[in-house]
Amino acid sequence: MNTKRTGEQRREFLKTSALLAGGAMLSGMPILGAYASGDDTIKVAVVGCGGRGTGAAFDAIASGANIKIVALADAFRDRLDEAYKTLSERHADKLDVPEERKFVGFDAYQKAIPFADVVILATSPGFRPIHFEEAVKQGKHVFMEKPVATDIPGIRRVLAVAEEAKRKKLNVVVGLQRRYQANYREAIKRIQDGALGDIVSGQVYWNSGGVWVRPRQPNQTEMEYQMRNWYYFNWLCGDHIVEQHVHNIDVANWVKGSYPVSIQGTGSRAWRTGKEYGEIYDNHAIELTYADGSVIYSQCRHFEGTSNRVDETFQGTKGRIYLSAGNDAVLWDTKGNELYNHPKRGNANPYQHEHVELFDAISKGEYKFDNAEYGAYSTLTGIIGRLATYSGQVIKWEDALKSNVSLMPERFAWDALPKVLPDENGVYPYAIPGQTVVL
Repeated sequence: MNTKRTGEQRREFLKTSALLAGGAMLSGMPILGAYASGDDTIKVAVVGCGGRGTGAAFDAIASGANIKIVALADAFRDRLDEAYKTLSERHADKLDVPEERKFVGFDAYQKAIPFADVVILATSPGFRPIHFEEAVKQGKHVFMEKPVATDIPGIRRVLAVAEEAKRKKLNVVVGLQRRYQANYREAIKRIQDGALGDIVSGQVYWNSGGVWVRPRQPNQTEMEYQMRNWYYFNWLCGDHIVEQHVHNIDVANWVKGSYPVSIQGTGSRAWRTGKEYGEIYDNHAIELTYADGSVIYSQCRHFEGTSNRVDETFQGTKGRIYLSAGNDAVLWDTKGNELYNHPKRGNANPYQHEHVELFDAISKGEYKFDNAEYGAYSTLTGIIGRLATYSGQVIKWEDALKSNVSLMPERFAWDALPKVLPDENGVYPYAIPGQTVVL
């Protein structure tokens, strides 16, 4: 992504990061080698032991590298124990986590990271910036799940740390796995080589029936309830336009080779309106306007009983393309003649392949991956989309850059209160377009 606009955005973001996120605080740290362990075993710590963290641990084990899981960290002991049990049942030989390297609580990440060469960050997204910062501070390679933040101060923090990771030559892979899927790579390479001319429009979708709900349990503090039910609170999740739809938004930015200059759209709580759905919307429809005037339409929703769609399509001056993680990637010219067809069947599992490439580079002592920057920008695109739907306003990229609105609690403790709290009936406040101020 070397367009003039992208360069300007990047410079402005890094300038703002240094001023507002304290990006210079890491500047005096020494450059560390790409990989240094006592033997050829790559030691891995897993921070966040839920389904995605456990899955990422399996992907790391299956990468073909000589790895060992040496530390586990999670806010909740039951999640850690479940992950340990699952890993030990299938890969006991790759698990070396005695009781003294099982860490629980809000500071568990700080205790687990020192034991590792590589850190898997897979907690709920709101914690990603502080965990990423600690991993890079301690000189560790990182695999971190998407999205990489839930608010703009968090994005600035990630971008500042990304620069430090580059300086230290630490590999960072972000779990936007379409970037590691062969049909996407091959098809988008052809777009970048000019096969479709200039991309003038597109549509990206994540329409599904929604995800799990975890009911409130007796004696839970508000902090525990929100963290257990994290998908429905913006400080933890960012809303599903950020947490889930970031995949498709990232493809739009990848295809365009740049990032939007403004975003506008609409959204609401139309179907999932109960108090168990916290504060998030169940549908968002936005328009991403890029510097060249092109517009990408983006839609995501959580409606049960309606048609599902998770894919991307784009139109260029010379043709069009259809992309899907579960189907073929196909390019056509303007007359409908097929230019290229990359079948999904036979592709390497992209979740697996991102770990194969990461651990291969680390094993060889190579510095190859700096995914944090595009991961942050695509996460930011989703965040700005949320701000647009919540407010009903057109949000300019340059205005969003200046936001100091933090969603994070003042402190992390089980008796601490998040910023968004329920009323006497257990109902959480949510955004109302035309009334809610977001910047």
